[in-house]
Amino acid sequence: MPPLPKKKPLTSLDKALARTQAATAKKPVVRKPVKRRPSKKKSKGMAMHWKFIIAIFLLVLLSPLYYAYVLKLFTSTISWVKDWGEDPNYRTYQSFNIKIPRKHSIHGIDVSSYQGKIDWQQVKAMHEDSVRVHFAIIKATEGVALVDPYFQRNWREAAKTGIVCSAYHFFRPKKSGLWQARFFLQTVQFEKGDLPPVIDVEELNGVSPAVMRKELSIFLLHVERKTGVKPIIYSGLSFYNDYLDGHFDDYKLWIAHYYEPQLKVNSEKWVFWQHSDQARINGINHTVDFNAFNGDSTMFEALKIK
Repeated sequence: MPPLPKKKPLTSLDKALARTQAATAKKPVVRKPVKRRPSKKKSKGMAMHWKFIIAIFLLVLLSPLYYAYVLKLFTSTISWVKDWGEDPNYRTYQSFNIKIPRKHSIHGIDVSSYQGKIDWQQVKAMHEDSVRVHFAIIKATEGVALVDPYFQRNWREAAKTGIVCSAYHFFRPKKSGLWQARFFLQTVQFEKGDLPPVIDVEELNGVSPAVMRKELSIFLLHVERKTGVKPIIYSGLSFYNDYLDGHFDDYKLWIAHYYEPQLKVNSEKWVFWQHSDQARINGINHTVDFNAFNGDSTMFEALKIK
């Protein structure tokens, strides 16, 4: 193995160059830690002004007035859509299953044993929008001997619910008007707050119109004398036009006239319009006659027995 070459001794120049290189060599860079600005702590909870705004919003939203307004607007919009294209004089009420004249705000029914046993609490509770049963006219008697088998129950139970009541007598022109009036008043005790008594006349029963009117006049005068209240006359529109018009102008009328846009009788004479015989009412298992009152709540109050 050949001998290793000997290193040449460093000259003074080489030593100076080495010292220079060592002096100029880069020192490792030491990075100073970056000072970060302290972050602001997030506030716990919401700012006071937002809390105030939310509180006001909730108060308005939960207010009964606001709720009623929104509900009324919502139901009115639905009704408007449902009524699109319908007869402008009527609106269909699905729960009552009939069309009801738009221009009247006070409504009622008339009943007899034909409707069977009635749950008057359900009748009172039923409503759709602003339509509900305000009054009931209940059959009491017929002729000189027939009392409606459900009269006493209906008369008692309907009044308990706060429904305003009247009673009617089905008039038989062949029988004495006086006897019929006495029989009617023996059966019904009218009181303050009731609607006036009603006489239902819609048949001649084989007598002449003159005889019918004579006996009817006797009935009306006796009832008025005993109660201090003028009775209301009920009849169908055709029968009224043929036999009663012009003869009993001092008496208020209750007229049956179905499925027509309006009642074609002097508006100052009639107080009730029986406009349908097909209403469905909660608590009653049979169809019912439905009636509109000709006036507002003030006029309805004025009609009651004082």
